[in-house]
Amino acid sequence: MPVIREKKATDPNKMDSKKLMQNQKKILTSPLPFASTILFFLTLFSFRMSAESNSQSIDELRKSVVQIRVFSQSKDPYSPWMSSGISASTGSGFIISKNRILTNAHVVSNAKFIETQRNNQTEWFEVKVLYIAHDCDLAILEVPDQNFYTDSMELELGGLPELASPVDIIGYPIGGSKISVSRGIVSRIEQSSYAHSQIDSHLVVQVDAAINPGNSGGPAFQNGKVVGVAFQASTKGENIGYIIPTNVIQHFLKDIEDGEYDGYVELGIQTQNSFSESHRNFYEIPNGEEGVFVTRVYKQGSADGFLQPGDYLTTIDGRKIGRNGNLKETNSIDFLEVIDNKFAGEEIQFDLIRKKKKIRVSFPAKKMPQMENQRSRYGTDYPYLLLGGLVFQSVNRDLLESWSKIGQTQGGSLLVYRFYEGSNLLDGETEDIVLYRKLPHPTNSHSDFYLNMVVESFNGTKVRNLNHFKNLVQSSKDKTYKIYFYGIQVPMILDREESEKADEQIKRTNHIKGK
Repeated sequence: MPVIREKKATDPNKMDSKKLMQNQKKILTSPLPFASTILFFLTLFSFRMSAESNSQSIDELRKSVVQIRVFSQSKDPYSPWMSSGISASTGSGFIISKNRILTNAHVVSNAKFIETQRNNQTEWFEVKVLYIAHDCDLAILEVPDQNFYTDSMELELGGLPELASPVDIIGYPIGGSKISVSRGIVSRIEQSSYAHSQIDSHLVVQVDAAINPGNSGGPAFQNGKVVGVAFQASTKGENIGYIIPTNVIQHFLKDIEDGEYDGYVELGIQTQNSFSESHRNFYEIPNGEEGVFVTRVYKQGSADGFLQPGDYLTTIDGRKIGRNGNLKETNSIDFLEVIDNKFAGEEIQFDLIRKKKKIRVSFPAKKMPQMENQRSRYGTDYPYLLLGGLVFQSVNRDLLESWSKIGQTQGGSLLVYRFYEGSNLLDGETEDIVLYRKLPHPTNSHSDFYLNMVVESFNGTKVRNLNHFKNLVQSSKDKTYKIYFYGIQVPMILDREESEKADEQIKRTNHIKGK
């Protein structure tokens, strides 16, 4: 997320992709009527297209829309030595240049095996993932067997659709094996959060339409060109769906031209609107000078060392910023869209008011590596430390979600606050380590008091991150381990030899290998 903004009360909640996956499993097995289920991959539907006027063009376009079947398996963040069972799900995609398939990242995340087929094909073809971008929920797939592409066409990307204009969505919703064509009306275009990562915000196109499962990754068409990718739905309100516009798609495609996906740069600031006249008067902002206030600057972000709390941003790259943070020229697009269109090394320029003086600052765009802990993770392990049956892990979004579902959250308010308040982003080299569970053994029977606490130091050395913690434990020759936690003045004391023996027994009992 390039900037952390004030949360809008009107922002709809986006359906989390993990919940969507669980819901789809229920759909595939539930005897309840289709209309009563919670929906998974989306298709946007308000009224059927006119077959007489559109059948020829749609017949051509749908030759390049594919159905994707995915068999996936993920790690358990609460028990990081374990994996979930294999689950099945479906989505859609479409062929673009170089016979590559574009779809959503959440369609193929944690995949162990993927296969696909086109309209009227009877054979399923194996697929491999070439690129996956969790921060913008896009992925590129490829089918090695060239027979798959026979009589297909490469779809062309168009521009941003106009408000109140219709878009046609093609895909494979659950409920039938045939391709589906439906239509929605563009109702809003704005920066909004992407549910797949739960932290990144990019441009989205909102469509007023009902939602059906199965169409995630399918193309949205306007005048025969792709203007977006269907990807998520709102859990509040009715007939609200979202597509990823081509601005985001083009950024993704340009990023992978060198053979690697680098990801979005981060501005790394927090801002506040300037509607308050008392706030403006305090900082002596001239009447008629619109913009937003900087309230925090994060370490290792693009703005680190260039912007300051209290700065009043008036323009970005020469484009005026309104009091609400939108670009004045559009009044609907957040100024963050300018940052989103940049790549690492490109210049960012702001005109601003600092301590009553108008100045201009320029600096290069770059990523913030510490943002990875803020995102939901896919296709990766969860590193952890087992010490006397006590399980330590870096605080991350997936762990907090799993931890809250288990219900063993007593005393954990500090770690939740530190994560969501963003204090761990202020230092780009450290991360919070939490003692979040124990595997019962006589040697750790006294440790319940310290559960859900954040580690501060080990044997007198401040702990910077999980790897540092592991190195301190492994290199220690002390007879006892002394661990201090934030907010607790009495340390936890562990006997080194007893802890090592306990871990050997606990690993055998819980089938833990490699740690």
